[in-house]
Amino acid sequence: MTELAVLVGLQASGKSTFYRCRLADRFGLVSKDLFPRGARRKQARQMRLVEDALAAGRSVAVDNNNPSPEEWRPLVDAGHAHGATVLAYWFPPDLAGSLRRNALRTDRERVPDVGIHATLERLRRPAPGDGFDAVYGVRFDGRGGFEVERIA
Repeated sequence: MTELAVLVGLQASGKSTFYRCRLADRFGLVSKDLFPRGARRKQARQMRLVEDALAAGRSVAVDNNNPSPEEWRPLVDAGHAHGATVLAYWFPPDLAGSLRRNALRTDRERVPDVGIHATLERLRRPAPGDGFDAVYGVRFDGRGGFEVERIA
């Protein structure tokens, strides 16, 4: 069964680490962070990569902030158009934790704090009513890993 995983959360909330630890063995990765900094039409490129993977029958994870329906709706629609099960992985906001982890980043990985605050203003918890077949909550477990719980 082909799946599309949409990671939803603030910058520095653990999404990329979660992908590497829990999803990388089953899902290909699409992330705008991997595109060249000056790349144009990042959204179109992202959608093309997602569509190509799904059309080939490969599961794919989208590791971006995806804070609201405006960002995730095209992904959900593409997943369903290809018969994929569409999953949301929700990283509840921890502003202080995200700011602290972001401060430890270097160079290109570090996001201006104002960007994290701006994402927080748009951040919305995904739900099945948004087209997701399942929604999972993801939290740090305090031991270097993650707790994952189906919340819808």
